[in-house]
Amino acid sequence: MKKKLLLFSLLAASFLTFKAQAATTMPADTGKAAAPVPDPPLVFSGSVDTYFKYDFSKHANIPTSFANENNSVSVGMIDLALKKKVGKASFVGEMSFGPRNDQSIPTAGYHIQNLYVSYDVTDKFNLTAGYMATFVGYEVISPAGNFNYSTSYLFTNGPFQNAGFKATYAFSDKVSLMAGIFNNKWNYYSSLNSTNTASGDVSTFGAQLTITPVKGWTSYLNLVTGSYSGTEFDLTTAYQISGAFKLGLNAATFSAPNNGGGFEGVALYPQLAVSPIVTFGLRGEYFKVKDNGGNVKGITVTSNIKAGPLTIIPEVRFDTKSDAFGAVFTDSNGAITNHASQFVLAAVYAF
Repeated sequence: MKKKLLLFSLLAASFLTFKAQAATTMPADTGKAAAPVPDPPLVFSGSVDTYFKYDFSKHANIPTSFANENNSVSVGMIDLALKKKVGKASFVGEMSFGPRNDQSIPTAGYHIQNLYVSYDVTDKFNLTAGYMATFVGYEVISPAGNFNYSTSYLFTNGPFQNAGFKATYAFSDKVSLMAGIFNNKWNYYSSLNSTNTASGDVSTFGAQLTITPVKGWTSYLNLVTGSYSGTEFDLTTAYQISGAFKLGLNAATFSAPNNGGGFEGVALYPQLAVSPIVTFGLRGEYFKVKDNGGNVKGITVTSNIKAGPLTIIPEVRFDTKSDAFGAVFTDSNGAITNHASQFVLAAVYAF
């Protein structure tokens, strides 16, 4: 009898314990539908930048993109980006204002850097269409995305934007492939007339193979080719070898349409973090114009000093060119020389 009472007591205690747990873990049935899950927020980001540049010849020499004003406290641009994703669909819209913007888009008054929509067909397959920052090259237009403030010759001579349609498939977390068709002219919102068509056409093909062989190392093999714009093969890779040391590389060759020459070059980007707030880096570049157009070699020594979202960038650059290279360097007396050097102090605030 005692055993039966003990068993009954244990069963009753277990039932009451289960009911108590259910009451604390199961939502009460109020007869009302659950509140809908709110859409993800609109993401707002961007940057502003300003700089002082001084060419040691006392006038501007080095003909790469942006930061052209000499011996002056000058502005770069204010960059404003919006993006939002709801379910599988997303968009990106980015506008900028200032000299850096005006030198990087076809119509300065439009101020559009990026404007595209995207849809995830599956977790691995994505479709994107619109006006997009190019997938080619190591450096980008926004100074917040670069370590050096001045830009390379490879960046200046490659595409800035490509308008078109692309599809990306991720085979794994280590390999993905993008392929797309783009307007026949780089950096334009719409295709342009060519010698072979009465109107513009979407005739440039682009592709990017992304490989991540080990953690911290990513490589991009890029191709963009069209009868109107020419053909560029590009390799961009960066490897975070240790917590303090990063090594980047950009190599490219471009053939202009109709045997119109082109260029080829390579740039190396070693960077060393000496503290959580200070990193030193170097860009060593060799750039050659095809068909005996000469070459130029550049050494850029840069530091990034972090103060929260603000980065202070002191930089010294030394360029040496051959006689055949098209840019003209002059010394402080106005005489032609093959050497140029400059100092830049920039401030970039990213948000």
